[in-house]
Amino acid sequence: MADAASEQGTGHDDMAMYGRFAGMITTSTLVMFGLTYTNVFDLGHSHVSEERVYMALLMGSAMAIIMLGFMWGTMYRRVRVNVAIVAGALVVGSGALALSQSQVLVEDGAYLRGMIPHHSIAILTSERAGLEDLRVQELAAGISATQVEEIAEMEWLLDDIAENGPATSEAEAEQRPVPDFAGTPAGSGWWPGAWVPDR
Repeated sequence: MADAASEQGTGHDDMAMYGRFAGMITTSTLVMFGLTYTNVFDLGHSHVSEERVYMALLMGSAMAIIMLGFMWGTMYRRVRVNVAIVAGALVVGSGALALSQSQVLVEDGAYLRGMIPHHSIAILTSERAGLEDLRVQELAAGISATQVEEIAEMEWLLDDIAENGPATSEAEAEQRPVPDFAGTPAGSGWWPGAWVPDR
């Protein structure tokens, strides 16, 4: 009877460990998703992007398999549960990768929300890199200016589409032209006291 109680307690402890494992992977995945926005130039560019969700899920799935593999049989001893976790992680990871590569769920708004932080990374690198070659400096300045202008266009398009819907005909597109955002300043970025090299 004592042995049965001991086995029941061990089983309960095992499941509690799996619960903590699930919590750890979920928390890590959410943190990794948030960290993908730390390399944007301006925090205002941090739109929720489907692509970054896919990447966070892919990384979380890989982490689950790797961590479980290292602790298989020591901390996590239930083979069926372990196999189910690996299978689930493979399904989630493969699904996230397939959605990322196919972009099948990406429509106008999702595309714009994904491209804004992507462009912002190019601004960060172009504005902050310690470049010596004058030709590379000129290239970086052009890239930064172009990305700033395109982000302004995409922000405007997001608002316009949200208010008026997509312009699906030439006539609609001509009635709602994108304003000229040339010369929009890049700003100073969100990182406090960032050192920007002289050019």
